[in-house]
Amino acid sequence: MIKITDTHSHYDDEAFDSDRYELLDKLLAEKCEKIVTLGCDIEKSRTSLHIAEKYENVYAAVGVHPENCNDVDESAYLDELKKLASHPKAAAIGEIGLDFHWEPYDRERQLRFFRAQLELARELDLPVCIHSRDSTKNMLDILREYKPNGVMHCFSGSTEVAREILSFGMMISFTGLLTFKNAKKAIEACRIIPIDRIMLETDSPYMAPVPHRGERNDSGFLIHTAEKLAEIKGLSVEETVRICNENAERFFRFEKSR
Repeated sequence: MIKITDTHSHYDDEAFDSDRYELLDKLLAEKCEKIVTLGCDIEKSRTSLHIAEKYENVYAAVGVHPENCNDVDESAYLDELKKLASHPKAAAIGEIGLDFHWEPYDRERQLRFFRAQLELARELDLPVCIHSRDSTKNMLDILREYKPNGVMHCFSGSTEVAREILSFGMMISFTGLLTFKNAKKAIEACRIIPIDRIMLETDSPYMAPVPHRGERNDSGFLIHTAEKLAEIKGLSVEETVRICNENAERFFRFEKSR
């Protein structure tokens, strides 16, 4: 079986504290072509870079997640992010975006952080990994304005939203959610997305696919999402993985990050 590139994971998470490096050793030896691990604040971004430094085929993204922006010094974080993004293993700015799900949240602060990080990515010529939850209108308004070199991660939206994201020139990535019984909307959207605009991800340790739903997710489970994507697209699993790996290479420009 061809090895798979996991384009979105969180190996800095405490869920991996007991076996992080043993697990990554095994995954990279047996199942994964490359892995991107993303930070969600300044400290986690540093940790993600530290993890990436240990492996030739692990890369990091650095950024402030919308759920974390209240805990970050707005006057200083961009300078720190810019330093972190200059690291040779920093392949993207992320995870950034908007999340209006959990109360309380500061909408205007999230909007400022999102715009500022999009501008930083543009300045540094880096792609962006974007999170959106209960924020579709605001998200699409900003993406329409910036048209970033970006990926909408963990996509679960409608075909209409997918078409608009594609119109901005962006990529869309799918997690194990694609295997869930209640994922009809995501599956319908997946059908209309060209295969050369799709990437595979785990969002580990979250979003484990069927038959591992409810377990700690890791990149070894990504094969189940790949199998579901292949079924939807009418392709072999090997061809699906090959194309998605090529999409990831093109999007992240991994060779530039060495």
